[in-house]
Amino acid sequence: MSATAALVRALVDRRQTLAVVESVTGGLLAATLVEVAGVSAVFRGGLVVYATDLKATLGGVPPDLLAARGPVDPEVAVALAEGGRARCGADWALATTGVAGPDPQDGKPVGLVFVAAAGPDGAQVRRLSLPGDRAAVRAAAVTAALDLLAERLRAAAAAPLDRGEAAAAAARDREE
Repeated sequence: MSATAALVRALVDRRQTLAVVESVTGGLLAATLVEVAGVSAVFRGGLVVYATDLKATLGGVPPDLLAARGPVDPEVAVALAEGGRARCGADWALATTGVAGPDPQDGKPVGLVFVAAAGPDGAQVRRLSLPGDRAAVRAAAVTAALDLLAERLRAAAAAPLDRGEAAAAAARDREE
């Protein structure tokens, strides 16, 4: 089973959904996910917000944050993930923003990428310095975003359930 298929299976098992908000990956993250048979049980959809203004209007990034920090920023990545989660009604959302090249953008080097995952327990962002050409940067960003979500799901599974979560899990088990 591929790592992406295992991630989809983990979401299915948890009865949780996923959305994506992509800039630097331009839809490649969503395309990677939908290659997995059965993903429709968990994948809500996503947004490709390549233009900076769309990061605010569609992605939910505060315009003042974009004005102050620019589109390639860790806080922007988190805001995109949180915005995607809210806008798509998903339990989890992944976001990507960065510079794939061939040229630097707004003083940011080629290969600088931020991936973020937002979920029920908050958000996490990861800064990446990725080598290679455009295709390599985009592919590595997709892998990093999926890896971040896998880590978050493993951590959530290892955390003890509170009483409300335990009761809900027991009720689900009785329904099956």
